[in-house]
Amino acid sequence: MEVMRSRALPSLRRPDTAGTVPLRKRKSKLYSREGEEAAAGAGLLGENVYFVLFTVTFRIVNCTLVQSSFVPDEYWQSLEVAHNMTFSYGYLTWEWSEGLRGFTYPLLFAILYKMLYWTGKDDVFLLIWLPRLIQAVFSSIADIKLYSLVKRMENSNVAKWVYFSQLCSWFTWYCSSRTLTNTMEAVLGTLALYYYPLEGSRTKSSTKYLFFVALAFLVRPTAPILWVPLLLYHFSKEQKKLDLILLHCLPVGLLALGGSVIIDWMYFGEWTVVQWNFLKFNVLQNIGSFYGSHPWHWYMTQGFPVIMGTHLPFFIHGCIVAPRRYRVLLVAIVWTVLIYSTLSHKEFRFIYPVLPLCMIFCGFSLTNIKRWKKPAIGFLVLSNLLPALYTGLVHQRGALDIMSNVQQLCQKQNSSLLILMPCHSIPHYSHVHCPITMNFLECPPDLGDHDTYVDEADLFYASPLAWLHAEFYDHKRLPTHLVMFSVLEKDINPFLITHNYVRTASVFHTHLPEGRIGSHIYLYERQLQ
Repeated sequence: MEVMRSRALPSLRRPDTAGTVPLRKRKSKLYSREGEEAAAGAGLLGENVYFVLFTVTFRIVNCTLVQSSFVPDEYWQSLEVAHNMTFSYGYLTWEWSEGLRGFTYPLLFAILYKMLYWTGKDDVFLLIWLPRLIQAVFSSIADIKLYSLVKRMENSNVAKWVYFSQLCSWFTWYCSSRTLTNTMEAVLGTLALYYYPLEGSRTKSSTKYLFFVALAFLVRPTAPILWVPLLLYHFSKEQKKLDLILLHCLPVGLLALGGSVIIDWMYFGEWTVVQWNFLKFNVLQNIGSFYGSHPWHWYMTQGFPVIMGTHLPFFIHGCIVAPRRYRVLLVAIVWTVLIYSTLSHKEFRFIYPVLPLCMIFCGFSLTNIKRWKKPAIGFLVLSNLLPALYTGLVHQRGALDIMSNVQQLCQKQNSSLLILMPCHSIPHYSHVHCPITMNFLECPPDLGDHDTYVDEADLFYASPLAWLHAEFYDHKRLPTHLVMFSVLEKDINPFLITHNYVRTASVFHTHLPEGRIGSHIYLYERQLQ
């Protein structure tokens, strides 16, 4: 019996003979997925090294091709504050004296400035461009994480089109390298989304995503608006709700808020919770409306369509074809736009942090387009390239170009500058880096609730010539140089002639002058007889 059994058994020898039939290898989706997960941490930031280097290089090139100004806050709420923190001279706006802004975000650039100072490399070129390059690198990391998230939730094909949509967005190109709190908020929001427990996510981590949400809150106190529906959704799906609160939310929240309070205490000299002050002034007291108000529907009819640009039809299509588990992101987008619509003061950049979420839906749209995919790709590239290059290289570039002329005043003794422009129209000491006297028309809001309050800028523009004669009744007080928009020149020309001011520089600013904003910026110098 034993002999017969042994003869019945098949040969277990290696197939090294010609008559042996090799075993067929079978692919297993299970094993392939395990291999993909095992390789998830390979390379830089969990992705292919060349992919990461391309993304970082793309954003650095992006940074160098954005040579225009957008809003004053990209200087006055970051670089100007950092310059003051590091070099102990500069101008802090009323928001800092009232404790509405924290030093957490400017501290990033203050550390950079200090390192440049210690190494003797604190020349004005590096003070201007290094912070922007650092912000561009942060934005590139967010691009990579957005791609990684979709690749691990779906596949490389969908992730590729999400990534393409993100890099193709003209408004992301326009903002991704600017030292705006909104830019850093968008970066931190994308990193938080990478770890957010979406259904099917393999990168979820409650502690990590809450940490990035908390950091975004410290950078900009309105950041949690986007995360309210996402936090509620997570809480509703979480089985261990008490553990989520006690082991994740409270430790992360207390650590982040405590760090912010300590940083602000070091610079304010007293305990200050800037997040509460910000919400009290801008939401409860609606102080932000002092800087302009818009109709309630502005974000829906202008704001959101403009920042989306030609991505908008792809976004709408993507909302239809995207899997159901992404609907919570759509809810977050709609919620954010609606909440910001209730605030009087509105700006395009306020809803910039929703763009990465929108790009996910655009990616699903491009994935599902079969017949017209190549025309769609070409349309997106061309229609975004033109506004990206125009707004980055042409529109409103004069505010930065004129600073090259202002920097030259540092080489002249007893130079002084008066900026006769809408307040904060150009950067300040962060783009000059020498303690010359620089004054400008101020425009703090009415914090005392006076019925007859008029800020200095409005008072000047009501009667420019009368204001100048009243301000400089003594010729000894006259500044050596003036900076103004071209539209003001004709209104104060008698003053310029009387006091021997001669135009020494003219730089282009915009093709779309409006109101107090002119097409060019002029620099005048007083000629002493």
